[in-house]
Amino acid sequence: MKLVQTQFKPDSIQIGVSACVVGQGVRFDGGHKRLGFADRDLREFVSYVPVCPEVAIGMGVPRPTIRQVEVDGAIEIVGSTDSTLNVTDAMSSFSQQQSQTLDGLSGFIVCAKSPSCGMERIKVYHPDGHTLRHDSVGVFTKALMERYPLLPVEENGRLCDPVLRENFVTRVYALQDWQRMIHSGLTADKLVKFHSRYKFMVMASHQTSYRTLGQLISDLSSNDLQDVADEYIYGLMWALKQRANRKGHTNTLMHLQGYFKKFIGTEERQALADVIDKYRQGLLPLMAPMTLIQHLLVKFPNEYLSNQVYIRPHPDKLALRQQL
Repeated sequence: MKLVQTQFKPDSIQIGVSACVVGQGVRFDGGHKRLGFADRDLREFVSYVPVCPEVAIGMGVPRPTIRQVEVDGAIEIVGSTDSTLNVTDAMSSFSQQQSQTLDGLSGFIVCAKSPSCGMERIKVYHPDGHTLRHDSVGVFTKALMERYPLLPVEENGRLCDPVLRENFVTRVYALQDWQRMIHSGLTADKLVKFHSRYKFMVMASHQTSYRTLGQLISDLSSNDLQDVADEYIYGLMWALKQRANRKGHTNTLMHLQGYFKKFIGTEERQALADVIDKYRQGLLPLMAPMTLIQHLLVKFPNEYLSNQVYIRPHPDKLALRQQL
C-alpha cells in the first residue's frame, strides 16, 4: 500500500488531485479523465499531489471495475461483475491512513462518479445488481473531508462551471493564505490584519458571516486567541463556500465605490455607477467594474483597499472572473 505524504510549504500551493484528472493513465482501462483547467491552466500556479486509491491498494492497471454495494446496511467495495472481488478493507484502510498524511494541502480535486474518489451522488447498488440510490461519497474522499473539514474539495466535472471553478480557487488561495499566517506564528495582530484583508471578500459571499466574523475579532482580549482563530477560520471558509451572487457582488462594489467619492469627479463617479449597475443586470461581467476600480486605485492609491483580497483573490492570468 503506497501512501503519499505532504508537509506545508509556505512558498507554494499544494493541491491534491485524483491522478487521472491530471492525465495519468491510472483508470481501470488504462485511460485518464484529464481536466484541461487543472492540467493546463491551474498547474502553472500550484504543485499537484496525485493520488489514485485503487492503484495504491494494488489493483493495478488495467483492472476490474468496482462499485459500492450496500450489504446489511454497510457499504462494501466489490467488483462490478465479479462479486467475489472485495476490496472494502483495503480501501478503507488506505483511505484512513492516507487522509492523515496530507496536512500540507490547500485543496483537492477529485474524480466524479468514482466509488473511491467521487465527492457526491455516487451510486450505491443492491447485491442483486439494481441501483438503490445516488447519494453516497467515494470512500477516500469521505475520509479526506472528515479529516480536513476546512479543505476545499471539488470534482473535475463541477470545475467546468465557471462559478464553481472561481469559488474553488478562491477558497484554495484563502486557505493557503491562512496556513501561511499560522505557519509564521499566530498573534492577535496578525489575526486582525488577516480579517481586515478579507472583509470585502466575506461581504460579497455572505452578509451574516461578515457581521459575525467582525464581532468575533472585535474583542480578542477576553478570549483565548487559539480558540478565536479556530472559530474564525471555520467561519471564514464556510462563508467563502457560499457562492457570491450578483446581489452580493453589487453591494460590495458599491462599498468600494464609496472610497473614491472624494477623489473622482461627477463623470467618473457616474461611469463607475453605470458599469456596476450593468453588472447587476447581467449585462457585463464582474471584470468590468473590477477593472475600473483597479484603475482608480492606480490613480488614487489606498493601502486599505489595495490589501483587500476581493480586489485580486487569485492570479489575473487565470481569468476566472471573466465569466462571472
